[in-house]
Amino acid sequence: MKSIRVLVVDDSATVRQVLSGVLSAAPGIDVMGTAADPLFALDKMNRDWPDVVVLDVEMPRMDGITFLKKIMAEHPTPVIICSSLTEKGTATAMQALSAGAVSIVTKPRIGLKQFLTESGHEIVSAVKAAAQANVRRLAPMSAPPPRYGLDAIPAAPVQAMAETTDKVVAMGASTGGTQALELVLTTLPRVCPGIVIVQHMPEKFTAAFAARLDSVCAIEVREARHGDRVRPGLALIAPGGRHMQLMRSGAQYHVDVIDGPPVNRHRPSVDVLFRSTARCAGSNALGIIMTGMGDDGARGLKEMHEAKALTLAQDEASCVVYGMPKEAVKLGGVERSLPLAAIPREIARYGGA
Repeated sequence: MKSIRVLVVDDSATVRQVLSGVLSAAPGIDVMGTAADPLFALDKMNRDWPDVVVLDVEMPRMDGITFLKKIMAEHPTPVIICSSLTEKGTATAMQALSAGAVSIVTKPRIGLKQFLTESGHEIVSAVKAAAQANVRRLAPMSAPPPRYGLDAIPAAPVQAMAETTDKVVAMGASTGGTQALELVLTTLPRVCPGIVIVQHMPEKFTAAFAARLDSVCAIEVREARHGDRVRPGLALIAPGGRHMQLMRSGAQYHVDVIDGPPVNRHRPSVDVLFRSTARCAGSNALGIIMTGMGDDGARGLKEMHEAKALTLAQDEASCVVYGMPKEAVKLGGVERSLPLAAIPREIARYGGA
């Protein structure tokens, strides 16, 4: 099998040295070079283009976000952002994901060398996942996607809205999911079922991700808090580092945000959300599994299917990584596979049924 050729771009000589050592030691990865800033990197890339770029954000002559946008516009390539992101810098991480970064590895400002050495498996896994990404699906959108207005579905009378509160949409995504979820949620009408979402994302990133979506969506989007009610017109995103379960109290749904060990190597885990949705909502739920590497969510979606929920998967052609949906299809838990662009209409139709 051909090795994954990686270029490391970082203004820190220590980071370049340690990252190169960690990646070079991994089977199937070849560090073809390093660069101290994007202009040096461009010179190297024009002579020999890498399969994956590991990129810092704060660098001289050109910042990493500008360089990322240039790469995605001119020669779409999987890019992993590896940056020291503080609370204040989390918005930069959202910019990077929106501009087309496949994933983000957060490096601390203190104990950097030790962190990079100890977190080698995470960085290697990120590179291998990035190499499989269909990055043309991550190219930044030149204009916001069309939004279904309230006239796109039949106007629901007040009495009907009371009935839809018993419906819930559970969604799970990983690699490529930030842009996929943005397309879906920004396209939804304000009147839609309550939505619960697990997007594989580190702690502290989910609040900024939810805030960004809330600023561009007709529906309300926010990071879930323990005990939040699931209601129409609201999407709750599981906090990074914690699991989210759907619970039912009488006729209403709410979420429990809980600690616990990683499931399928993830916390939050899509399987945790889907399994709880199968148990608490059954046939009153719609489950959607989207782009992502691995198999998290596949078994949970099958349990939703067996509980008579409607289950959908994003199709291979529109996925950045066709991993999670593929595994769900193989297990027999998917009723239909749809292009990403068709998912918002399906959610709107489900809410109006």
